[in-house]
Amino acid sequence: MKRTTAAAVLLAALATLTACDGSEDGSDSSDSKPAAPPYKITQQEDSGNQRTVRVEVESSKDLRAVFDDVADKLTDEAGYFVEINCQTGGTGKSDNRLANGKKAVGTVGAASTGLADGQTEYEANKGRACPA
Repeated sequence: MKRTTAAAVLLAALATLTACDGSEDGSDSSDSKPAAPPYKITQQEDSGNQRTVRVEVESSKDLRAVFDDVADKLTDEAGYFVEINCQTGGTGKSDNRLANGKKAVGTVGAASTGLADGQTEYEANKGRACPA
């Protein structure tokens, strides 16, 4: 009888540990990133060692999440330069730049950006917002 009770306690403890993995849906949320707000890639170069990716957003909220989402999808070996602009407020000669970032993929990307392979760098332009 003691063996059955000990096994039941062990199974109950194991079930509790398995159920407590950090979130209700069973996914590990310890390193999850915030969801990016809607954005549109308006230019993305697909060849060369240095590639520009232009992104337009409707507002200046959660720009880091937009950059992270775009950067996560850049996997070809190259140095990427990401420009985040308002979709409104720019002119033909001047965009409404909200933020800039870069990502290095592989040794070519590292040489092109000055970052280590896989590293990103992000900087928001202070005081900028999309027009209402």
